[in-house]
Amino acid sequence: MNQFDKDFTGEAHLEYGDADFLIMTPGAYVTCAVTGARISLNDLRYWSAEHQEAYADANAATARWLQLNGGPAGAPEPEAGS
Repeated sequence: MNQFDKDFTGEAHLEYGDADFLIMTPGAYVTCAVTGARISLNDLRYWSAEHQEAYADANAATARWLQLNGGPAGAPEPEAGS
């Protein structure tokens, strides 16, 4: 470890962009918006720039997209009582 390496602890606060993120407050992890799991910044691969949320994995990201968008694009709405 050199003088520029830090051993950060606690939750980081990020600003999510389309292809990257900015660390606004340093920390060791962010919290998944779906599962509540802690995600190490080194392991962070899925997030939404639009909703400024992090996701633990592809399944969590897909589940959140479905929740926010009401299902797969182009799928018919379920009929009431079905």
